[in-house]
Amino acid sequence: MLDIQLLRTQIDVVCERLATRGYTLDTATFQTLEAERKTLQTRTQDLQASRNSLSKQVGQLKSKGEDASAVMAEVAALKSELEANEARLGELLKVLEDFVATIPNLPQESVPVGKSEADNVEVHRWGTPRQFDFAVKDHVDVGEGLGQIDFAAAAKISGARFSLLKGGIARLHRALSQFMLDVHTTEHGYTEVYTPYLVNSASMFGTGQLPKFEADLFKILRPEAEPLYLIPTAEVPVTNLVRDEILAHDTLPLKLVCHTPCFRSEAGSYGKDTRGMIRQHQFDKVELVQIVAADKSNEAHEALTRHAEIILEKLSLPYRRVALCTGDMGFSSAKTYDLEVWLPAQNTYREISSCSNFEAFQARRMQARCRNEKNKTELVHTLNGSGLAVGRTLVAILENYQNADGSVTVPPALRPYLGGLETISR
Repeated sequence: MLDIQLLRTQIDVVCERLATRGYTLDTATFQTLEAERKTLQTRTQDLQASRNSLSKQVGQLKSKGEDASAVMAEVAALKSELEANEARLGELLKVLEDFVATIPNLPQESVPVGKSEADNVEVHRWGTPRQFDFAVKDHVDVGEGLGQIDFAAAAKISGARFSLLKGGIARLHRALSQFMLDVHTTEHGYTEVYTPYLVNSASMFGTGQLPKFEADLFKILRPEAEPLYLIPTAEVPVTNLVRDEILAHDTLPLKLVCHTPCFRSEAGSYGKDTRGMIRQHQFDKVELVQIVAADKSNEAHEALTRHAEIILEKLSLPYRRVALCTGDMGFSSAKTYDLEVWLPAQNTYREISSCSNFEAFQARRMQARCRNEKNKTELVHTLNGSGLAVGRTLVAILENYQNADGSVTVPPALRPYLGGLETISR
């Protein structure tokens, strides 16, 4: 959430930066709400001052044994108006908070300005795509050819956009998550956490999924308790670990890694990536989260993105890093890098990780703070990124490591997790 003081003091600057995202701030509504707030707040403060002054007079009159009834009547009359003003001011502040909660984050100055993914900027590439001497299959044909991916069974059990893995491919999927966790904990300094897969609305609000993106979530209604939501990413429970906390300066940075299934309704994605495992209602992901001091977040963003890249390099999967333009960034992000892995069957790079710096946007929603070196309280900065999306990494391996006979070579880095298995075949 943006700092409302920015809207009050630099609304033109805010409008200009938001316009680069294709977002038009409703300044008329904000200014109307603000004008009423100022009037109410001033009147409320005046009433409180008058009440205090009159109450003091009552005390003085009574101490002298004089009649204070007239002044007490004035106090009573003020009380009624004051209570009404305070009630309306409370309502108005909530309306203002709800208004600000729907405004996206301001992009950093370093973010390229653009309208869509066509305006994203490639930062660098790594690896050379493999040249095949046979007709390349996509991951669906590879997996079904091995009899180890069964979309029909998944559809029978659950419906569209689910997959069922068997045998060696199921083992490979499991090995990937273990491999990623091991690299991030032993080489990159992250602490592994295991979190709930169901969270409350306060957690969803804290990281920015609510209220704007409720249609993208799976919501669990309960008759005698508040609804819960299936997590769309481990970002939600992990980042909310610091909600309503004041962290000691020497505890930062917090570097956390978590493997969970993720659940997304994919609202608005009708017709996109309907074949295979690219866009699913349920998928696994290893998520990296960092909580840092405000002056360290840009440095942490580069490091976190590099940690995700190293996984791709260890698996020898060609990829590129792309800086998202202002019009293609997520709601809460101030700057985002996407990592895109090479998929030979599509003859293109596809997103496999999104690494974002949210600055204080999520922290303000969560009231996540720390004490700085001067022992003053300030908002932390939050970051996260996929390290990596397990299903999409599996897709990339099936396509990049496929063989002419239909088998799949196991990347050397994963063989210790598969008992030395070198090839997945029927």
